[in-house]
Amino acid sequence: MILAILAGVAIFLLAKGWPALTAAADKLPGNETFWHYVWPLAFGTVLSSAIALILAVPLAVGVALFITHFAPRRVANSLAALVDLLAAIPSVIYGLWGIAVLGPAAVGLQRWLYDHLSFLPLFKGPPSPTGRTMFVLGIVLAVMILPIISAIVREVFAQTPRSLREALGATRWEMIRMTVLPFGRPAIISASMLGLGRALGETMAVALILSVSGGVTLNLISSGNPSTIAANIALNFPESSGLAINLLIATGLVLFAITLLVNMAARLVINRQIRQ
Repeated sequence: MILAILAGVAIFLLAKGWPALTAAADKLPGNETFWHYVWPLAFGTVLSSAIALILAVPLAVGVALFITHFAPRRVANSLAALVDLLAAIPSVIYGLWGIAVLGPAAVGLQRWLYDHLSFLPLFKGPPSPTGRTMFVLGIVLAVMILPIISAIVREVFAQTPRSLREALGATRWEMIRMTVLPFGRPAIISASMLGLGRALGETMAVALILSVSGGVTLNLISSGNPSTIAANIALNFPESSGLAINLLIATGLVLFAITLLVNMAARLVINRQIRQ
């Protein structure tokens, strides 16, 4: 049944998006081909999700290790509940938090990055005076996916066989490095892919935070940023009609393909780790 539903979604997206996929450039909004239209959106989707994953995975693994192997039981239970509570916060609240709190607070940091690291394409600036940048969005998405990754990794770390953990003559860190982390590596990968899927499909936080220019750029601290596929659909679908709707659905097909490829790649890596 699940496979049938998945196939039905793919067929629906392909059927509804096909007119836009095959339409001439002069018939589409902006007088550009479909691939010219979707490329900046796909780039923004992957870039924002990659930033979130880079920030969230080390922090989530660290939180999971602290809860399972360092914190007293009472503290661990309370901390685990607080981390899991992050997943219950609506994405629109995260978006408002990014605009009103994190964005203004990150202006100074982004200016520092521009002053000291502007030779890197990621921070060539000029820095945004409002903080509504890809850099801030990546932090917000990292906070959003952290509880998903941490919860899965925490459960697997706690299930590490006692015979492996009770290695004679090993310090706690050596036990974690030699037994817990290798045992939990497939879980870290699978949890990261689940978090990545969450970040790829995020809509409201992206729509609220990003100051969109539509161009493709690696500059994370400027006012001009590419949008994401999900946010672009949410912002433009209510006012679209005719071929414009087919165009938005076709971009949804691209997002569907990206998430499918990411999860297939993750499954291959996990299977290889298990065989090892």
